Amino acid sequence: MSDFIAAEDRALLEHHGLASFAALWALELEAVDEPNTERGGWSSVYRLELGDAAFYLKRQSNHLTRSVLHPLGEPTFAREFRNIQRYRRLGIPALQAAFFAERRVPGERRAVLLTRALDGWQDLDHWLQGWSALDEPRRQGILRACGALARRLHGAGQVHGCFYPKHIFLREADGGFDAQLIDLEKTRPLLFGERDRIKDLEPLLRRAGAWGEGEVRQLLAAYLSSGAELERWSSRLGRRRQDKEGRR
Repeated sequence: MSDFIAAEDRALLEHHGLASFAALWALELEAVDEPNTERGGWSSVYRLELGDAAFYLKRQSNHLTRSVLHPLGEPTFAREFRNIQRYRRLGIPALQAAFFAERRVPGERRAVLLTRALDGWQDLDHWLQGWSALDEPRRQGILRACGALARRLHGAGQVHGCFYPKHIFLREADGGFDAQLIDLEKTRPLLFGERDRIKDLEPLLRRAGAWGEGEVRQLLAAYLSSGAELERWSSRLGRRRQDKEGRR
């Protein structure tokens, strides 16, 4: 895979001398959290501010994922970058990549992924923590935005694989909310119809404990194209949720 630089970010990165793998790899920044040391390597995330623009810089070494197409492994960022680009082609709202590249050096497989920061957005977990204090129009706006995002995702033939509150980002807009997704590493094609859709949606509803039954139905109403399906979907999701909670 050749190096990628988003056209809209190239001039800014070049102006700061950061339009290359070597420059981004050598940049000294403080990590925003502890390094991920699973998978036999490491992976770290840093915040990068360039004037009025902000990014998250991800760097990793020997942090590999294996698949049928890559039995010997590939950097997890390579998979995430492909999915970011796929979402963009399919028109699914999600984080945007500014730069991606990978390198092989003796004993290491390195990768760099630079994404635009979602400043001005808050994840759904943030909104759920203060759910009881929100007025009804804002609650409805959030539920509609989440349902519409899921409809767009599945309508494009994709399963997110981690459709959790912490991966759904929301921003207040005129008359409602915009929503988009992050953490696309586990995305895959939607192959098994309704079964895949139920499996993708249920973890969100299980983790959004602040939502009552009526609010779940509001989200489903925004997700489904026909109100006639609401009862059946509500029942199926409820059974799956009970089954999952019963296994704890």
